[in-house]
Amino acid sequence: MADFLVVQSDFGQADGAVSAMYGVAYQVSEKLTISDLTHDIEPYNIHDASYRLMQTTPYWPKGTVFVSIVDPGVGSNRRSVCVLLETGQYVITPDNGTLTFLKEYVGIKEARQINEATERLPSSGESHTFHGRDIYIYNGARLASQKVSFETLGSELAVDELTTFDLIKPTYSDKKVTGTVDTLDVRFGSLWTNIPLAFFKKWQANYGDSFDVKISYHGTLRYHATVANGRSFAQVGQARGTDLSKDAPLMKRIKGNLTLAIPLIFSSLDRIDTISSAMELRRFGKLDKRTWYMTTPLKKADIIAISIVSLIVLVGLWLILLNQGRFYNPFV
Repeated sequence: MADFLVVQSDFGQADGAVSAMYGVAYQVSEKLTISDLTHDIEPYNIHDASYRLMQTTPYWPKGTVFVSIVDPGVGSNRRSVCVLLETGQYVITPDNGTLTFLKEYVGIKEARQINEATERLPSSGESHTFHGRDIYIYNGARLASQKVSFETLGSELAVDELTTFDLIKPTYSDKKVTGTVDTLDVRFGSLWTNIPLAFFKKWQANYGDSFDVKISYHGTLRYHATVANGRSFAQVGQARGTDLSKDAPLMKRIKGNLTLAIPLIFSSLDRIDTISSAMELRRFGKLDKRTWYMTTPLKKADIIAISIVSLIVLVGLWLILLNQGRFYNPFV
């Protein structure tokens, strides 16, 4: 086993959380070689954490230990696990779906459930919200430095019992292939799909051949164009068929705005649900409630504020109609 320890999280690096974890690891063994996979996973985004592990683990030597901390359920009864991959690397992570892509595309050979009460940083028993420091990096460092073996790290757990989320598999026919956009390469403006190159080889597709490409999000068509093999999807606005300029008919502009707004609304609702679930699992709240959110009646000040805002909106709309357009735009 190598002394390589690779860490990813959704902590960011604006505070001392990552540094504190590295300090724990070096207290276990100063001989460790610690590397960052990334700490810029979107908060609570288990899907992206799972994908980045699949993208990275096979390229490291056998025996490398990966620690992944994207943990909306920290402090709850979710399990902490360590798995041995078919390619020889180890992964320590919450059992919350983070292992989905590895299980599907790399393969998991064995799994162990870590006892959170005993296998943790000494004197950290009262800590319930920083398992990344107290459990995951601590045990990752012990495993990477051979202070503990995989077999003794925890009790045996059936691979089929690991928590996973649903993956939509790509499909192939003589005239059509379908798949999902698994992640965004934002830096270079690329979409990474799960459609394998083998599908296009079956079609005997050549460079420059044209394909009818459609991309939908939550049932709404977001992109539709004929694209040449080897060409980027540059004409995104044109391909959407949405003209939002003042020259377009009113109904067309309304329809175009709706095609943009509806997916954003669904995306925002998904994030709200994720964050709310995480707060519930972390037992945020006071008194006998597990959350700070509660219903309170409107006060006089609330009604006045709502009335003023409504009046401002109505005046704004009236001025737009009166002037047949925006009455003032400092950027034009």
